[in-house]
Amino acid sequence: MKNVALVAALLALSGCVQVDDYTAVVKTPAPAELVGNWQSKGPQSSLVSPEAIGSLIITAEGDTLDCRQWQRVIALPGKLTLRSGTLYNVTAKREIYDIEREGSTLEYDGMTLEKVDRPTQECADYLAKNPLNDVTP
Repeated sequence: MKNVALVAALLALSGCVQVDDYTAVVKTPAPAELVGNWQSKGPQSSLVSPEAIGSLIITAEGDTLDCRQWQRVIALPGKLTLRSGTLYNVTAKREIYDIEREGSTLEYDGMTLEKVDRPTQECADYLAKNPLNDVTP
């Protein structure tokens, strides 16, 4: 029993984040300044092509959509969670990305995103067919 407690304490102190069960992740409401549509501007080294677009849609309730497009659309619903003072987006595929806001930009998965009025048409089409509150892993 002591070994289990020691391992748990070491993991907590190490700052690593791991998700074994997406449904067990506690969703955190989004801070007001993060709510909305965020999109990459110009080429991003973490995207597959200079023409690729990365988007992150965040609702007030803490639901998210990581939407990336180039030759096709890859959209991953997720939810925000707060751990040790750091805000993370956990996707339904159990991928974990920290979110940092710096002025008018958002740093997310190696991308720099800026707030836009609406999502791209492809991401909007995905949302129309798959509302964020209907997320199942």
